[in-house]
Amino acid sequence: MSTALRPPAEAIPPVRHPDAPAPGELLGAHYEHCFGCGGAQPHGLHLAARAGEGVTVTAEFTVTTDHQGAPGLAHGGVLATALDETLGSLNWLLRVIAVTGRLETDFVRPVPVGTVLHLEAEVTAVHGRKIYCRATGRIGGPDGALAVRADALFIEVKVDHFIDNGRPEEIRAAMADPDQLRRARAFEVNP
Repeated sequence: MSTALRPPAEAIPPVRHPDAPAPGELLGAHYEHCFGCGGAQPHGLHLAARAGEGVTVTAEFTVTTDHQGAPGLAHGGVLATALDETLGSLNWLLRVIAVTGRLETDFVRPVPVGTVLHLEAEVTAVHGRKIYCRATGRIGGPDGALAVRADALFIEVKVDHFIDNGRPEEIRAAMADPDQLRRARAFEVNP
């Protein structure tokens, strides 16, 4: 792990927000058009994340032929995306808007098409706007063979980050959503 991903000595343990989803609750898509979790992406991951205990989440996604790199194997970038999406879901438990600042991924073993990848992520420390976390991806279930792992640093941002940098028509559509929860979740992860 690079030094940028090691929390400083003065970092504090994460604290789950009192209004965070309950353990076991499905978090759902933060935005329908998100490649990682959105249902409107025909070739997306359709990753389904659930709140865990403390500041943890679990997620699963099935590797399809749309996700392959080498014949019959998941593309490494898709696996990194699955880890990033799962790590980003952690911010919903802290009830902050945060974006990926750094993601360091280790590919341990190939992941065949047709595999269900079980992902687990946890926040390890918080220091100001910096959120330190890690995740693993295992083949077939929580006790399956380790396939990928990542350490990440997320940076808390204001919603203006998205408003100032996103495509105006999509920002307007998200902001106009009458469902307050979906509107808030649309701006929760990734730059």
